[in-house]
Amino acid sequence: MSVNEVNPFQAEWSAKGHTMCLGFWQISFNDQELALPESVKVKDMGTFGNFSYLFEDDPDWEEGLREDEWIVDNIDWLSQCFIDNDIPVEEEFFRWFYQAVNVADWRCSSCGGCI
Repeated sequence: MSVNEVNPFQAEWSAKGHTMCLGFWQISFNDQELALPESVKVKDMGTFGNFSYLFEDDPDWEEGLREDEWIVDNIDWLSQCFIDNDIPVEEEFFRWFYQAVNVADWRCSSCGGCI
């Protein structure tokens, strides 16, 4: 994304604190809420990062797929989602989606609620 471009996607996981697993995705494109497939709406997105609340700086806790690999693995449902929500089916939009979701992504180890 260049300096002059702003990501049109906003992503947030609805649950906070120690109940991350009880949430769902709230993702918008240009301030319009997206209709997401049920298969992805209520689970983590599998993007790359360290999701440990205890070992945030330890690369041994990194998991998930980096941007290019994630887009390839998710292209089918993501393309259909873009079509259903009138979003251009173009590479830069896939990348923006990943980048927005990656910031808000989580894992079961993200909050420690199940410990």
